Amino acid sequence: MRKFAVIAFDTTTDAIILEKYFKNNNISGRLIPIPEIISAGCGLAWKSESDDIENLKKILHEGNLKWELIELVEFKGDTK
Repeated sequence: MRKFAVIAFDTTTDAIILEKYFKNNNISGRLIPIPEIISAGCGLAWKSESDDIENLKKILHEGNLKWELIELVEFKGDTK
């Protein structure tokens, strides 16, 4: 099993803005339904291909992006 950084949002708008920013800046990942172990905002989360939370926080701050929480989540049988 592999851990991925997951970013949760207060609003769907925040999730879509982040998705657009990350895609425009070639930051890999995708929007997913929020994993059950996280209780947060809008029901969407960004699943990063990276597990480097500190670097992702830096990118979030540089992009002035809104987010509720970021944490590592283990996904069974998932490599992407």
